[in-house]
Formats: sequence, C-alpha cells, structure tokens
Amino acid sequence: MSNLKMKEAALIYLDRSGGLQKFIDDCKYYNDSKQSYAVYRFKILINPSDVVELDAELGNHILHQPLKAAEVFQSVCFIAVKTLSLIGQLQTETQINIVLKLTHLPPLPSYGLDLCEFPLDYTSQRFYIMQGIVIAMTTVTKYTQGARFLCSDEACPLSKGFQYIRVHVPGATESATIRNDFLCNLCASSLQEDRKFRVLGDKQIVEIIATKALHAFQGHSNNQPFRFQSVTIFLRDESVNKMNIGNEYKIIGIPTCVKASQTAVCIEANSITFCNSKVPSGISDNFRCLLSLTSSSCWKFTAILANIFASQITPPGTYNLLKLCLLMSLVQTTDRNKELEDCLDILILTSDTLLIDRFLNFSINLVPRGIRHLVSTEIFPTLSRNKYGTGAVSIQAGSALLAKGGICFIGDLASHKKDKLEQLQSVLESRNITVYIPGKKLGEDIDQQMTFPVQCSFWSFVDMDSSSRRNAQKINTLIGQMLLAFAKNLNVEFSLEAERMTHGYYLASRRIRTDSICGSKLSASALKYLVFLSEAHARLNLRNKVLKEDVLIAALLFETSLTLKYGATVFCVAPNAIFPFELYNEEYLEQRDLYLTQCQQQLEQFIATYGPGTTIFSSDE
Repeated sequence: MSNLKMKEAALIYLDRSGGLQKFIDDCKYYNDSKQSYAVYRFKILINPSDVVELDAELGNHILHQPLKAAEVFQSVCFIAVKTLSLIGQLQTETQINIVLKLTHLPPLPSYGLDLCEFPLDYTSQRFYIMQGIVIAMTTVTKYTQGARFLCSDEACPLSKGFQYIRVHVPGATESATIRNDFLCNLCASSLQEDRKFRVLGDKQIVEIIATKALHAFQGHSNNQPFRFQSVTIFLRDESVNKMNIGNEYKIIGIPTCVKASQTAVCIEANSITFCNSKVPSGISDNFRCLLSLTSSSCWKFTAILANIFASQITPPGTYNLLKLCLLMSLVQTTDRNKELEDCLDILILTSDTLLIDRFLNFSINLVPRGIRHLVSTEIFPTLSRNKYGTGAVSIQAGSALLAKGGICFIGDLASHKKDKLEQLQSVLESRNITVYIPGKKLGEDIDQQMTFPVQCSFWSFVDMDSSSRRNAQKINTLIGQMLLAFAKNLNVEFSLEAERMTHGYYLASRRIRTDSICGSKLSASALKYLVFLSEAHARLNLRNKVLKEDVLIAALLFETSLTLKYGATVFCVAPNAIFPFELYNEEYLEQRDLYLTQCQQQLEQFIATYGPGTTIFSSDE
C-alpha cells in the first residue's frame, strides 16, 4: 500500500509540475521515429521541496534512496505509456530508463559534502551537494547507456523479447552494464548481448577541489609541503561540456565508489550550477567619509589609497607608484563570469626582490583568485594520463586558469625557461592558450586541440642587480605589457571627452613612434591597455564613469613604460610624474593636483599637435 501511495503521489506531482506533458511529448518523439529501441530514456525535473510537501515518504525516497525513487517513477511512466498507447514498440517496464534531475537540496549540513571537514560521510548512495573549482578535465568519451541481452539457449522463451535490459545507474562501472558472465534466470544459460540495440552516451571526467583549498596557492603554506584532495566528478550526456576549467560550481550528485586502493572520492553528477561570487553592496563608512572629503579632486582619493596601502609591508609614503599600479590591477579583476577580462599585467624592475616578493604575496591575498605560481608546477594547461582508463586524456589546469578572474603571480622571470617565457608572451598578446592533443593518445588518426581563455592578470618581477644579458632580453620582450571587492565589480563607461582623449593620445603617440623602416612601435593592443588603465583608475575612485583625469593617469603610466623601452619623445614624462611629491599632508596633495593639472594641459597640447583630426573639448564645450 505504501508503494501504491507513492506512485499516486508521483503521478500527481508529474501532472502539477508539467512533467507529465513533457513525458508525453518525449514519448511522441520516440513513437514517431518508428525505430525500435531497447531503452527509452526520460529526464524528469524534481523539486524536492514540492515533492516533500505533497508526499513526505516519496520526498524522503528521492533524497535518500534515489534509485528506488526512480523505480517508482519508472512504474508510473510505464503504466502511462500503456494506458495512453504512447509508444507502440515498448514491451517491458525495464526498457524505461528514468533519470531524476534535482533542482536543489535542502540547505542542511547533512546534505553537504566537504572534503575540508571530517568525518566524511560519502558512502551512502544518496544525493549530496558540494562546491568546488575545476582543476582538470578529460576529453569526451562514450559509455554504455543501455543494452539488450538474450538467452543463448534458443529453446528458452527468454531468447527473444526485451526481458533482459541493463541500464547504467549512478555509481555503476561499465562492467556492471556490459559483461559476458550474465546468466539466464530461467534456464541458467549464458546471456548474449544483442549489439545492434546498444545505446551509447557521452561521458566526461572532471576533477574539482574545495574552494578553501585555494589558500594553499596563496602563499599560506610558507613554502612548506602541502596536500589537498581533489574530487572526481563523472559528467554524462547533457551534463558533458557544461563545466570549464577554473570556474567554480555547485554540484548535486551521488558518491559512486571509494576503493580501498584509492583515496579519490568519485561523484556521479546530477545537476550543475555555476557560482557567481557575492558582490558587496557598499563600502565602509571610513572610506565613504574619505571619498566625500576628497570629492573636489579626481586624483586625491587614489593617491591616499596608494599612500597607505600595504603599510604592514612598507611605511606609508614609500613605493606609491608601485602600490597605485597594484591597486589598479586588483580592481580590474572580477568575480563575474565574463568572457573577456580587462586584465592589467605588471612587470616590476627591482633591486629589492625580497620586499617586492612580500609586496605581491600580500596583495594577491586581497582577491579570491590570487594564485602564487609554484616553480614545480605549470603555468598553463598540460596533458596527463587519465587514471580511470576511459581512453581519454586529462587536461590539468595550471596556475593561470586557476587564477581566472584574479591574479597569477609567477615570481621572478629569471626562474622561467625561454620556452615558457615565449609561451607567456603569446598568451599576453592573445589572452588564450591552445592545448594540442595527439590523436594517438585517443586511439584516433586525427589530432585535436582545445583552446582556453586566459582571464587573469600576470604579476612578475626582474632582479636588476643580478640580471644578465639573458634577463635583459626578457625585459625587452615583456616591459610593454604594462578595497577592492566593491570597486572591481563597478560597471564603468567612458565619457565623451575621455574617449576622445584616449584615442587622441594613442594616435599621437603612435605617430611619433613610427618610422619608414620598422613601422609603428606601438602594437594594436596599446589602445586596449590604455582603456583598461583608465577604467582601473575610475574603479579605484569608486566611479562608474571614466573621466579625462583617469585618462591622464593611464597616459602617464603608459608613457613611462614606453620611455623605458624606447626612450623619451616630445611628450616627455618624468619617472615620478604621478607622485612628484611625497605625500605628508593636505598641502602636498594640493601641490600634486596642480602638477597633474599642468600635465593634463601638456597632454592636450601634445594631442592637438600630433594627433591630426582629434579635437580636445574643454569642460564648458
């Protein structure tokens, strides 16, 4: 009677939720195809809260005994097919394969699977939810979704029909579906597969780590050996290719197996949800007060921030230009899922590598995805052998993809080999990395390739005291590639005068650095970096509009970089142009504002002279 009651509840839920109509539509597709199937697969969307409210026992089965719950819906669907004559070819109930897709799980601790906490209760075959970041994934392969077997004894009545149907269930291996030692229940003869009825599906294996494990990559380990455990996620059919390396997801699934010989935890994914980080709704009262006090200037607020930033590492007032650049790079990171990130890469030329290393290590901990690259690991994705023997290769993330939307601190450039630096240079220009997969690794004749967007900013430094000729060449290659949780998620747009000033400076600077032999020394990406720098300064000011004052800071930073690389030009910028005075009090801030105003006028004159066709508008106009 209990089972009958659950079937009635399942039918009522399907009717109320619209699942019954979808099931009828799916049946129509199968019936119209006129093809004979061994297995008919149906997905049913389940809202556990609605089911529990309708029938507590059925809801409990779905949450804690999902395989038995699927059998209840299988029986209901079979009766519906026969009663309504939905699929003429269907013969037995076992031919119906029901996949229950959950919308969510109750927000209770017992449903969470967290590898950072003990004890770990992942042996029961029920649904859990966990959250993690993808660190590796395989190529897509095939698995057996369902198969038909027949008794080998032709005299046996079970040598025909669809009595022996095997389908994949969560937690089962391929050998659980396809083997050669199955026996007939009636005559004990061996069963043989009818291969023409085998149904194949797509499968992909993904490895994730708990979000907390990222702390191991942020310098917290103090160079001590550390270990974290990844979780293996099996994606099947419609879930394949729904996860990307470096992204964070919530996964509902069923733990499949924990072998004594392995320490890995495996989960059969049921549903996947991309995680967007929460964006703070505002800033502290202290910052709001400071912003109000400096509202008369477009430069004071960021100057004060740079002055006091990282006071745990260096005294206020020192390394202000570096600190301003770090802050601008930090606010250009984002917690949102954007296809293209407005990255600002930083290369520091220094004679005090210890201080700079501490500086950068402190700074990367201010963003959720601040990754300190270890020399013993890879910056970019690499191929490895798939330990599950599925015939696929595994693509390991590397530090850059793990730092998606954040910072990848790669340390001293001198610690990297020439081929890695060339690869880095290519990525800085294209913002993507391509992994080539030899066909022989997949048992195929054709090679494959996968391209991943690189959506992080790179930080690095060079020790000038110990730089050899080889290091000097590295500098020449990369020198031109040059608070927070609220600021970095501001949507900013350019004012008309800021946009014209940006284009004007780019055209003028490109013109004076062009010769008849080598052409222009400015790359096509120069304009893009000017835009990113301007946006970063506006965000650091907690504004959503880029002003010409932001463009000035961008132009001064960019011109300083170009001067180091190519030498000074008509628009001559001093190395300390952004911080010409040490900031001690309000008087020095006022002097800095006057100096930057003069720089603004010089920039406008430079554009008017060397940027033909560009008009500089005053505020009144």
